[in-house]
Amino acid sequence: MSPKKEPQKSTGFTDEEKAAMRERAKELKAEERASKDRAAGEKAVVEAIVKMKEPDRSMAKRLHEIVTSAAPSLMPKTWYGMPAYADADGKVICFFQAAGKFNVRYATFGFQPDAKLDDGNMWASSFALIKLTAAEEAKIAALVKKAAR
Repeated sequence: MSPKKEPQKSTGFTDEEKAAMRERAKELKAEERASKDRAAGEKAVVEAIVKMKEPDRSMAKRLHEIVTSAAPSLMPKTWYGMPAYADADGKVICFFQAAGKFNVRYATFGFQPDAKLDDGNMWASSFALIKLTAAEEAKIAALVKKAAR
């Protein structure tokens, strides 16, 4: 009789990470079919927000309003199943990642390298969000305006 082997811990992707990759593959296919279609992007973002649990849903809804007001030139789209906003070339400038997406304690609002946020030799490219108040909303609006210029 051979000794019973202990189950090994997987060092592969989590179920949440696999789901995010599947979402991204769907998004890439949709982008090929309907690049630069604001209505389709808006619909995809709203659908992604509706699927979120609270407080992520309320925060994402408000961030969507802030981003689209602060930088109307940015195109709403989803990116790994989360709300994102791209420039005229289709490059993601900023995005929201719900805390519930990977079961972490805070949501994230982040910027990609094409965002024009350069400030000397070091600057923040993402921010942890637990709650949105007027102060955070104002900071985010200013950053989005700067990033989209």
